Amino acid sequence: MKTVSSSRSLFAGALLLAIPGLASAQTANAGQADADVLGIAAAEAESQLHQTFTNLKFEDFGPSPVKGPIYQASAGGRIVYYAPKSEHILFATVYDKNGINVTALAQSTRAQKQLSAIDPAKALVIGPAGAPTVIEFTDPDCPYCRALDRFWAAKAAEGKPVRRLVYFVSGTHPTAAAKAEHILCSPDPAAAFKAIYSGMAPAKLVVCDKGRAKVEADAALVAKVGVSGTPTLIVDGKLISGFQQGELEEFLVEHSAPAVKPVAVIAPATGHQPRGL
Repeated sequence: MKTVSSSRSLFAGALLLAIPGLASAQTANAGQADADVLGIAAAEAESQLHQTFTNLKFEDFGPSPVKGPIYQASAGGRIVYYAPKSEHILFATVYDKNGINVTALAQSTRAQKQLSAIDPAKALVIGPAGAPTVIEFTDPDCPYCRALDRFWAAKAAEGKPVRRLVYFVSGTHPTAAAKAEHILCSPDPAAAFKAIYSGMAPAKLVVCDKGRAKVEADAALVAKVGVSGTPTLIVDGKLISGFQQGELEEFLVEHSAPAVKPVAVIAPATGHQPRGL
C-alpha cells in the first residue's frame, strides 16, 4: 500500500512537471477563489456599514491598509491604536454603532486612574477658592504653558477665573526645575509664577529645601501619572493634552454663572416706560 501511494505522488509530480500550464492554472484558480472570497466579505462589510450607521452617507468603500488585530494604547495623554501585522499606528476617534465615543470613554477611564494618584493638598494653588478647579501640569520654560497662563489671565479679567492646582514638570528644559523652585520658595508664589511665566528673568533665583522637595515630589508624580508633554490639564475628570483653547472655552462656558433673569418693573401711572424695558 505504501508503494502504491508513493507511486501516485511521483506520478502527480511528474504530471505537473510535464504540463507546466496545469500548475499555473491551479495557482490562478486559487488566487481567483481568494479574490472571490474577499469580494464577498467586502460586499457584506459594506452592507453592514450602511445598515449600522444609517445617518451617514458613504461615497466609496474599499480595503484598508490596516491589517490584522488592532490594539489600544495610551501615549502622551491620548489613546492610540496599533496594528502590529501591518505596522500602523492610528490616531483616531472610535465610535460604536450607538454613536458613543469609545475613545473618549477610554481617555476618561485613564484620567480617573490618574486622578487617584494626585493629592490636591500638595499642589501650588493659584486662583480663587470658589472658581472651577483645573489640575495643571506645567513647565516654566514651555512656550505653550506661558500662552496658557496668559489665557487664564485674560479669562479672569473677563470674570471667568479658575482655581489652578499646579504641579511642575521639570525634566524637559534645563532651567525648569530651578525656576519652579524659585516660584515655590518666593514669599508670594502666585506673583512669582506670573513673573516667570511672563518671561521675566530674576537676577538670582530663590532656593529653599521646601521648594526643592516639592519639585522632586512633582517629578515623581509626573512619572507616576504618565505626563509626557506640557501643558497637560485635567478638567472635570477629562485629560487635555496641550493648550487646547477651544476645549477650555467650552469648560468655562459650562461652569459660568447662570445669567440673572431681568426683574420686571411696573411702569408708573403716568404712562412713562422706564429705560431699558
